[in-house]
Amino acid sequence: MNSVATASSSTSEFTLPDRFHTDRRSPWRWVFSHAVHNWHLWLMAITGSITNAVAAGWGPMLIGAAFNFIVSKPSDFHFLGQIAILIAISQGSRGVLQLMRNFGFELLAQRAERDVRDELYTSLLGKSMTFHSLQPVGDTMARATNDVREVNFMFSPGFNMVIGSLIFLVVPVVMAVQYHPSLVITPILFIIIYFILLRRYLRSLEPVTDEVRVSFGALNMRLAEALDGIEVVKGSAQEASEKERFAHNAMRFRDAAVRQGDIEARFLPFLVLSIAYAFGLLHAILLYRQGLLRVGDVVGYFGLLLMLDFPTFSSIWAYSRIALGLAGARRILEVINRENNLDQNAAGFKGPMRGEIEFDAVSFSYSANSAAAGGALVIPGYTDEGARHPVPPRDLVRPLEPIETDAPNDSLAGLSFKVPAGKTVAIVGQTGSGKTTLARLVNRTYDVNAGGVRVDGVDVRDWNLETLRRGISIIEQDIFLFSSTIAENIAFGQPGATQEQIEAAARAAQAHEFIMTFQDGYQTVVGERGVTLSGGQRQRIALARAFLTDPRILILDDSTSAIDSATEDRIQRAIYQAAKGRTTLIITHRLSQIRWADQIVVLRQGRISAIGTHDELLKSSEAYRRIFAGA
Repeated sequence: MNSVATASSSTSEFTLPDRFHTDRRSPWRWVFSHAVHNWHLWLMAITGSITNAVAAGWGPMLIGAAFNFIVSKPSDFHFLGQIAILIAISQGSRGVLQLMRNFGFELLAQRAERDVRDELYTSLLGKSMTFHSLQPVGDTMARATNDVREVNFMFSPGFNMVIGSLIFLVVPVVMAVQYHPSLVITPILFIIIYFILLRRYLRSLEPVTDEVRVSFGALNMRLAEALDGIEVVKGSAQEASEKERFAHNAMRFRDAAVRQGDIEARFLPFLVLSIAYAFGLLHAILLYRQGLLRVGDVVGYFGLLLMLDFPTFSSIWAYSRIALGLAGARRILEVINRENNLDQNAAGFKGPMRGEIEFDAVSFSYSANSAAAGGALVIPGYTDEGARHPVPPRDLVRPLEPIETDAPNDSLAGLSFKVPAGKTVAIVGQTGSGKTTLARLVNRTYDVNAGGVRVDGVDVRDWNLETLRRGISIIEQDIFLFSSTIAENIAFGQPGATQEQIEAAARAAQAHEFIMTFQDGYQTVVGERGVTLSGGQRQRIALARAFLTDPRILILDDSTSAIDSATEDRIQRAIYQAAKGRTTLIITHRLSQIRWADQIVVLRQGRISAIGTHDELLKSSEAYRRIFAGA
């Protein structure tokens, strides 16, 4: 099993103990590796399928025996009564056996859905930001909901009907021999032709079911984007154009579904089944005329042929369910197997963090990073806009030789400087100069393409990722809050925090006062992404969240951009107190924050343009003067 890719052995930022070793080499292997550990359910379901089919075959044979007895002894009803009892018992037991089959497959389906959903969600949590920046949320949601559900349907009714119907194909062959050996010709010929036609059917169905799943993903993706950006849509009066785009995607999905229905409607085994009935009955009558069969044998044999009805009619939708489930599994596995260039490094360094940061000849490109993670393009729509973080005096930042080569706006080239533990550094530069990118390399949101970022002298790639990120707190301009209570949002990074600790953090972030104006106080539920709060309120809650985790490295990315001047003064004092004793990086254009930084790093086109204090840079750096003098 060395060649089997397992969840526990794959590269990932985050993993959970893997309950099952899943084989990710193909959708078939992966689906069955989720189902195979439920062997007792398979045993129950398949046993129910076999015994149900056998009991179904006994029915027509017993009826045929009754016909023979009536013809030979029409006045003796005692034996007919025994046959009636046997028919009642055999067919009555089919209810229990069908329940056994259906319950087994349904439980298999539900457990497979649960396990697939767990594996996919764990995989998504473990993917790097490169992956999440490239992967549309709507398409991911379609895979995590509808595609996972199709895997469920693949087992029940899919495999349930298919396995049951296959056994129904075998029973007439086995039991027809009891009447006459030549009577197996019709069911055997039907089975051969059935599987030839079924193979052609599945081949024509596979690309269509793939298109059904892909078009649904595109439909869901556009819907999610439109709803997420509804304010932009309405503000630009683009409702009509969005409706047209959605209608186009809906039409694509409908067309794919219609093509699937067209293929299903031309399912040729229906025609072959009718021919098999006619040929089989004619064959049995000829044997009867030759004296080789009795009337009851003809009746019983034709009853066995009628069992071919179930596999034929169930195939038209049972195999479609399997094809759709396999298409869904293929899409889910595609996401799980997407290459991830970050590893949680569970065996990495876990020592206490002091907070010293060093950039050593660091180069980074989103284009190269996305290609390494399986993407083909630069992260769509990414800009460095909104990248501002907090930091503070002089011989702290130690520049090495700046690289004199320009880098694209999405890149960093040859950055080298050092921030001693407990100091504050401000990172400034024009939009697109790489400020936010620089900050995201510290906690390994992304990995460098060349050079190294070290924390306390240890390369961040050699740190245990969880330990590294627990020691670093980033507050960005675009604050994300969960649709839960204010207290739960503040305590997100420290779930076991007490109410007293939560309130202390909120007071430090100047948030306690406005929180208490709400009717439910800290138990107030904020809307999705915190839409019920103002920008300033969201940022203060994010500050409280950071204060509560007590990080050794604090990164503020323009975190006071949406705060009024009066509130900013209070928050500036809170940040100044919070920055004492911990390393702080501040990305900002606000002079009030830059002035109290120990050092200022000026970025231009992805490289270091100048380093110094505010007064020094006003004298020596043209780029710095342009930022603050409007030149």
